[in-house]
Amino acid sequence: MNVGSRTGTRSGSLRVEGASLYFEVRGAGPVLLISQSGEGDAGRSRDLVDRLEADYTVVTYDRRGLSRSVLDDPDGGVTLAQHADDVHRLLAEVTDEPARMLGCSLGASIGLHVAVGHPEQLATLVAHEPVSPRLLPPGHRAEHQDELAEIQRVHRTDGLAGTLQLVAKVLGIDPHSTEVEPGLTPMPMSPQRIRNFDFFVEQDFSAIIRDTLDVAAVGRTSTRIVPAVGRATPETVFDRACAVALADLRGEEVRVFPGGHNGNTSHPSAYAEALRAALN
Repeated sequence: MNVGSRTGTRSGSLRVEGASLYFEVRGAGPVLLISQSGEGDAGRSRDLVDRLEADYTVVTYDRRGLSRSVLDDPDGGVTLAQHADDVHRLLAEVTDEPARMLGCSLGASIGLHVAVGHPEQLATLVAHEPVSPRLLPPGHRAEHQDELAEIQRVHRTDGLAGTLQLVAKVLGIDPHSTEVEPGLTPMPMSPQRIRNFDFFVEQDFSAIIRDTLDVAAVGRTSTRIVPAVGRATPETVFDRACAVALADLRGEEVRVFPGGHNGNTSHPSAYAEALRAALN
């Protein structure tokens, strides 16, 4: 592992199977790893991390294939099992105690795999709207896997604009919503973020469609799992349905967090308070 630092942030590069994984560490206290949604890299939840670092050692990272986490074989694809193994190895690098984890969307799906494969590493997983069709009954599962495949088709023919609209529809995101906490600076759609989004749709969507999550093992794992949804996420969309199915599987109530599918970025102050309550 190579480690550097800048004011308030320690950054490192960890060698994992088939990739180099970039990560950042901020704050002090119990380890809290945040696995981001969508195309988000280590900086995706910066406003949320600002509000957590006084209480936690917050670890964020670039998922393999995004930004600074470079694949040995860029055309080799990715799997949820690889993403989970990356988190396993990253947690082993930063702590020898059971950690807390916030997984958002795809990050929540990754967290479920870690909770099954390495429950000793996770004390608590807050799973915010996992994109895990395997949690659903077979008919609904196939329907939503087809939705993801359709987004990939649109991405290849119509590019980013059409893709963003369809992703927003499928995940219940209102792209025109102005409901955000005051004082936030929107993250621009930079060239790097566009490349990340391309990878997310082409590679990570395929990983979700091909996912082999052991749902029965999710029900048995010793890791405490807190299913969560955004208050503004429509009840009809599949990511919310996955969270509800997870809650039923675990015999838990669904926690309602501020904002919608991306409440961690749109409502960081309120989201931080809800997260603290869930972790405690």
